[in-house]
Amino acid sequence: MPSSSAPSAVEAFEVFANPAPLPLAQREAALADLNFGTQFTDHMARVQWRSGTGWLDRRVEAYGPLSLDPAAAVLHYGQEIFEGLKAYRWADGSVWVFRPEANAARFNKSAQRLALPQLNVDDFIGSIEALVRTDLEWVPDADESSLYLRPFMFASEAFLGVRPANQVDYLLIASPVGPYFTGGVKPVSIWVAQGYHRAGPGGTGDAKCGGNYAASLLPQMQAAENGCQQVLFLDAKEDRYLDELGGMNVFVVRRDGTVETPRLTGTILEGITRSSVITQLEDSGRKVLEKDITLDEVRSGIESGDVVEVFACGTAAVVTPVGRLASPDFDVTINGGVAGDVTMAIRAALTDIQYGRAADTYGWMRRVA
Repeated sequence: MPSSSAPSAVEAFEVFANPAPLPLAQREAALADLNFGTQFTDHMARVQWRSGTGWLDRRVEAYGPLSLDPAAAVLHYGQEIFEGLKAYRWADGSVWVFRPEANAARFNKSAQRLALPQLNVDDFIGSIEALVRTDLEWVPDADESSLYLRPFMFASEAFLGVRPANQVDYLLIASPVGPYFTGGVKPVSIWVAQGYHRAGPGGTGDAKCGGNYAASLLPQMQAAENGCQQVLFLDAKEDRYLDELGGMNVFVVRRDGTVETPRLTGTILEGITRSSVITQLEDSGRKVLEKDITLDEVRSGIESGDVVEVFACGTAAVVTPVGRLASPDFDVTINGGVAGDVTMAIRAALTDIQYGRAADTYGWMRRVA
């Protein structure tokens, strides 16, 4: 199968084995009861950056608490970014990562917006390969399971003052996970945010930084109070156009088979799953429109039957059907509250590539072990 083959600095990462890894019985118990992001592997990868020196001290070391000065800039000014991607165990035991070069590119785009140093793509991928190979036994093989990888970078210099930090740390941690939403793949309910926005023009909406997600937490609580699992944000300028969910991009399927998704305006994260879904939909013969989509037209389309499916996508949840859209003003059910054919077909097409069940004609998968 074709696979990506960008250079890697894996050999530059010195491995310092954890002297007290989780005992085998406990690891097996953790892999048998997978949640999302609550259990972590025995090691983490790390690289440090210093102004005037650059990146140094590439290593894999024992997973554990960080020693951080109380004046570390990240704690006061939020100068940090992160990524999310997954490693998949295939039926033959090999382990593959989905589109890591795309994550590396987006990581550096986010770094530029947050005035952080650029990390070489080969270091980014090298850290992934080094950590996965070190903690290979942690990659699960159950249905819908994977090893979730979380690269992140933060300003670790100790100072009080509004300027870019001269000391930055990059780390990579890993967590064996099952489905993002408990209960497996089933339609979720979406609450439309009222009076809150995720990001505005000229802000950090298209960067993957913690502040964007912190801004979504209160509306997410309101969604839960109204029986919804996720929150949908509208644009900050006119408060009428679909933006994105708290952590996912959104798609609308019309009765004629056309699929629509909000265009990238600088306030929406350029999702890697989003771009993959668009590519596969177009290659299957479907018309995909990236455009401004108003909440009113989606609501009226659902009520008239012109909108037959809505789905969300992202690394964590992959492709998730939406069965209900609600706000204080309306509450509508989509496709009778069941997952639609287009949604489940594109989900199957994407996950079949990720798990090695279908040929990777796009070169998206990279073997790491």
